Amino acid sequence: MSEPAVSNMNLPNPIEVTRTVTKIAGQSQRLIIDYLKNQAANGGGMADMSTVGDAFLQMTTRMMTNPKYMVDAQMTLWQDYLRLWQNSMAAVYGASAVPPTAPETDRRFRHEDWEDSLFFEFIKQGYLLTARWVMTTVREVEGLDEKTAKKVDFYTKQFVDMLSPTNFVLTNPEVLRTVVETGGQSLLNGLSNLLDDLERGKGKLAIRMTDLDAFELGKNVATTPGKVVFQTTLMQLVQYTPTTDKVYKRPLMIVPPWINKFYILDLQPKNSFIKWAVDQGHTVFVLSWVNPDESLAEKDFEDYLTEGTVAALDAIEQATGEKEVNALGYCLGGTLLMATQAYLAAKKDTRIQSATCFTTMLDFSEPGELEVFIDEDQIASLEKAMDERGFLDGSEMATTFNMLRANDLIWSFFINNYLLGKEPFPFDLLYWNSDSTRMPATMHSFYLRNMYLENNLVKPNGITLNGRKIDLRKVKTPVYFLSTIEDHIAPWRSTYAGTQFTSGPVKFVLGGSGHIAGVINPPEKQKYGYWTNDKLPADPCEWFEDAKKSQGSWWLDWAEWVGAYAGDMVPAREPGDHKLQVIEDAPGSYVKHRLIK
Repeated sequence: MSEPAVSNMNLPNPIEVTRTVTKIAGQSQRLIIDYLKNQAANGGGMADMSTVGDAFLQMTTRMMTNPKYMVDAQMTLWQDYLRLWQNSMAAVYGASAVPPTAPETDRRFRHEDWEDSLFFEFIKQGYLLTARWVMTTVREVEGLDEKTAKKVDFYTKQFVDMLSPTNFVLTNPEVLRTVVETGGQSLLNGLSNLLDDLERGKGKLAIRMTDLDAFELGKNVATTPGKVVFQTTLMQLVQYTPTTDKVYKRPLMIVPPWINKFYILDLQPKNSFIKWAVDQGHTVFVLSWVNPDESLAEKDFEDYLTEGTVAALDAIEQATGEKEVNALGYCLGGTLLMATQAYLAAKKDTRIQSATCFTTMLDFSEPGELEVFIDEDQIASLEKAMDERGFLDGSEMATTFNMLRANDLIWSFFINNYLLGKEPFPFDLLYWNSDSTRMPATMHSFYLRNMYLENNLVKPNGITLNGRKIDLRKVKTPVYFLSTIEDHIAPWRSTYAGTQFTSGPVKFVLGGSGHIAGVINPPEKQKYGYWTNDKLPADPCEWFEDAKKSQGSWWLDWAEWVGAYAGDMVPAREPGDHKLQVIEDAPGSYVKHRLIK
């Protein structure tokens, strides 16, 4: 190993430095004023972290009652550091040694200096063994209830990730090289980026994940041709222009999650599920949810049914003359779709002939890592904040999801934008991910309490919608469940539980990758693969043991499945050629309302 070479220092252009510093000074003054205004308006703006503090207090109390445990843990850490020091000394004298931490694939340490430099190798190994020790120590504390233990584990992981040496200038070799090579200009650029993001977030740090100016809805994302043919206060209904002379008799209605915008299914032509479905001969309709403000604070989950899915079914009949449809829901949209199915079943309404659920939870008894955010105290605190504003701010939910993959979705951009002073790379998926939406206070409170907290959706007659008690067991419609093996938001073993609650034919398919990439997986890429199994035992692990893996995209498997319920081929339907008139071009105006620009 050798120390990293130091390039000749390039002195920055003094004119450029002056311009940058002047810009930073002006931004800083405005940010201080905005920050003070926000503090006055929001009563200090401090997040309620009391439940997290209580969890760590319980852990500390348990540790103090068992001093031998802490002595043993400290001895383990001391022995690990002793081995690390011995290995480092051996390397100095040219001897080979096995690092004290097990080798692992960690993208944070990809730069060659983490291995080629004794200094940075020592820092890396010291961090990894300390991180392992911290996580093991908190996980092995006895006497904590399961919820408290999960909360402590999650937030300890956040703390450990935050302290990675990659996140600091003096312990990140790539950052140090860049500082030397640019004569410090990179740090000035990084500070400027930081202030830009604070200013854009009105005092809150809104980290840019991509070049927000590189994309425009209807121009280079969400470009599949179509028209808005119907709208309510909660959604616009987009009908897409056919690309085939003949189409399936039954239209396809897509219900996206209202927590995100629908164009995750229509990013670029090469990876657009919507375009692909149109090309397969489906008459595709998509619900584009409104980005609500305080005027919609009282809108409930029931309103998302009556003004959303049910209203869309009525409108599709007017637009095509067809009563029966195939329906597809993504994540929360799938939960709403299946609640709609149960509501229609209670009315003996059979308009939905098949249902497809992408990464959809029906049984919320094991919600995965999101469970750390769900308890009575945290929901009550969130409800208080929502009552004051009338909605849940989209940035808050985005931060929650980003925390599930903090190294990839927070710290990697922190390093790129602020420590290296680089501009983020244009990426359509991250542009969509940054385009967050609000949620009405009443609806979101209903959803958290009835789904996550009380798990009422899987209880017979546990929820009443529009005067009807609903029961998933009365749903006889065929259902196709698609989950993904690396999903952090809707863990596949939890989504699999939904296969046990309906009465009709069910198919469960497990795709590779995660919540987004595993779904947006066009056949041309030949990526990830997927698992199928005709049997549906109650235990998901038992299902997986006997599952068969196929190569490529599950899209083709779904196309064959839904084709059996799509009906005969009929002449293609153009938007506006029946009883509904065209309102505007796709993707419509609702989807274009951004919270932060």
